[in-house]
Amino acid sequence: MSILSVIRLAILSLTRNKTRSLLTALGIIIGVSSVITMVGLGQGAYNSVQSEISKMGTSLLMIVPGSTSSRGFMGGAGTVTSLTEDDTQSVSDECQSVRYAGSVVRTAAQVVYSSQNWSTSIMGTSENYLLIRAWEMKSGEFFSEREVRSGNKVCVLGKTVADNLFGNIDPVGKIIRIKKIPFEVIGILASKGQTGMGQDQDDMVLAPITTVQRRLMGVVHVNMIMASAISDAAVEDARQEISNVLRRRHKLAPKDDDDFDIRTQADIAQTAGTTLAIMALLLGSVASVSLLVGGIGIMNIMLVSVTERTREIGIRMAVGARSSDILIQFLIEAITLSGVGGITGIALGTLATHILTLFTQWPTTVSVAAVAGSFIFSAMVGVFFGLYPAWKASNLDPIEALRFE
Repeated sequence: MSILSVIRLAILSLTRNKTRSLLTALGIIIGVSSVITMVGLGQGAYNSVQSEISKMGTSLLMIVPGSTSSRGFMGGAGTVTSLTEDDTQSVSDECQSVRYAGSVVRTAAQVVYSSQNWSTSIMGTSENYLLIRAWEMKSGEFFSEREVRSGNKVCVLGKTVADNLFGNIDPVGKIIRIKKIPFEVIGILASKGQTGMGQDQDDMVLAPITTVQRRLMGVVHVNMIMASAISDAAVEDARQEISNVLRRRHKLAPKDDDDFDIRTQADIAQTAGTTLAIMALLLGSVASVSLLVGGIGIMNIMLVSVTERTREIGIRMAVGARSSDILIQFLIEAITLSGVGGITGIALGTLATHILTLFTQWPTTVSVAAVAGSFIFSAMVGVFFGLYPAWKASNLDPIEALRFE
């Protein structure tokens, strides 16, 4: 028999039992659609986070305090208070590859206006914070260097805070209370929305760092130094210059470890990317289990089909069909079931990801690699789980097959 005749006969055998063939392919359909959907969710989250990180600017550097070490136990980054405003000034003055540098302190507090209150993050910054972060004002103005030096009680609100405290009222010029201390609102930040991890960037209040240090926190250290390099290409030069300046200022010997940590946007993107890639892999792996279950279903049905068609196989062999013809026929039946199931699963999985994005606003991405990989894997499942039933059918004894009832 020609290969086309074998293929035609295999498809005819499947169409004789349409319901059983559909139910058998259903396991592959569910498996492939699950893989497409899960990988789409993971890839969408990865792309979203990378996009948000890139919006902060690739020339951004963040210097945070180092970790403590006591009796062999290491604390996390930021557990020492090794950075000061003088460090920030030295970085700004002495590092040729740094365009701007500013200090940051952060605390949390209840913000009150009239009968409204809102719990948010209070960030003390310098006057060049918006330049470093490439952030814009929606209305009003940002505090000046003079107001930072004087420790004025002024602040700038994020959109979320402004909406919850003032509603439709213009906040500029109004007085709010932070830890019972009055602050004048002088501006509103332009909205940046949520990060890829769901953090609301607009839920914060910015105030002069000196004011926050003295009146709200009672500290002299800073939680972080933010700096921007003169260009993307100068980031590594800026990192080295900052490291040299801070090691000299902190009187660290050559053999001493840094008591600070310098992070760039590339470092953050790489860390986030690795974490999310692992998450996407885990989601895809869990969904792939259903593909294996679908493959076992194909093997089970094909074994049942061999038993049901034993006499048919004996007759075909008696009139001249070779063992290879029988093997190819049953193998094609298994591959057809898994292939049709794979194509249908790809369509349903793609549809499911779009529905999830539409109703949950969760970012999803259907990649060509995921689609191609799912289809190839489903076809391999058909070959793997269909091979044994096909081999068993091709090795039946024609005489015994003809006697089978």
